[in-house]
This record gives sequence, C-alpha cells and structure tokens, in this order.
Amino acid sequence: MASRRPTASGDGDAAARTTWTAAPFVPPTTQLEVLADAAASCAGCPLHLVGDRTVFGEGRADAPLLLVGEQPGDQEDRQGHPFVGPAGGVLWSCAREAGIDRHDVFATNAVKHFKHEQRGTRRIHQKPTTAEVNACHPWLTAELAAVGARVVVALGATAARSLLGRTVPVASSRGAELELPGDGRPVVVTYHPSAVLRADEAAAQIRAALVEDLIRARSLLPA
Repeated sequence: MASRRPTASGDGDAAARTTWTAAPFVPPTTQLEVLADAAASCAGCPLHLVGDRTVFGEGRADAPLLLVGEQPGDQEDRQGHPFVGPAGGVLWSCAREAGIDRHDVFATNAVKHFKHEQRGTRRIHQKPTTAEVNACHPWLTAELAAVGARVVVALGATAARSLLGRTVPVASSRGAELELPGDGRPVVVTYHPSAVLRADEAAAQIRAALVEDLIRARSLLPA
C-alpha cells in the first residue's frame, strides 16, 4: 500500500506528534557537509513527504553571522538552497544595505522542508506547526554547534521560537538583548523578509526595520 501523504494543513494524530523528532537522523558531528548529507534522508516528521527535498543551511562554518528563517519556500524547495526566492531577494538586498557581506553569513531555516498546499499549479506556503518546528529543532541545534557565528538573527516569529524555546512577539522584541539558551550568543529578533512582500503601505517601514536590525546584528560582532 502506498504511503499516505499528509495534508499540509493537518497536525496529524496528537500521540504521533509527541514522537516526531529528527534526532535519530542527526549524526554526531560538527562537519557541515556530513550534516547536510544526512539531512537529505531525514524522515523525522511527515513534512519529508510534502516537500521535494530537504533544504539545509548554507554558508561558511566560520561565518560571523547566522540567519534563521522559518522554512524554505517554493523556489528554495525546487532549487535546494535557502533564501533563493522572492523573500531571499529582499533579505540579501537588506543585508547589502546593512553593510553585510553575504560571504559572512550562514543562512538556514527552523524547518528544513517546504510545507504547502497545492492549489492547481501553485504551491501555497503554510506555516509549520509547533510539533513540526520542534521535530526539526535537532538539525538547527547541530547547525548552531557547527557554525562559529558570534551573532544569531531570528527572521520572524517561528525562527525566534525555535531559537529561544518560547513564543516571541517580533515587533516588541526588536532591540531586546536576548541570548541563545545555554549558549550566551546574542540573538537579534527581526521581521522575516516575506513580511515585506506581504505588506502594502507598511512594506517600506518593515523593510527599514529589517535593515536597522541587521545593522544592529553587525554592530554586535567583535571588532
């Protein structure tokens, strides 16, 4: 019998959700290439049946900045690289404006598969559940251990929750002095670049806030 493909909008059985975890698939290493290869075969939650592929983080192991988004989008899922779609275009434009060299960034997402709903020929983004974010957290933990970034940037509420282990309102957390639990590295919370694309008259204001927060993240780096 063929495996049942989970719907993008459903949480699934409550008992099953408590056991969803990528932990058994994460090798005990800090080598990014080894982690990325292992992540390609992850089946830690039902989202591995929904997206085309695992989209692992990319960048230098010694990158000073680590940026975390929510999940890969349509283009990221098709191409297999983080932040290569429209939101990525906004992010890298804002990073340049903030004086950040893309070569100095390791970019990843809290969830490594594209959760979506198929509508005709379009694949519509759907927000991952808390269970799905928690299931994928071992991969993010491995990336944080493998990348020597001095400052971590949470792009949006899902990334902030995954990094800090609690619900974090983005607007009221901007500028707050936050640290990675058990680690001490500063965490800068800001808007996800997709918020710029979704906004209308507020788009310019949100984009300016994102640039401002990226400038702050850069300023926290050791001289």
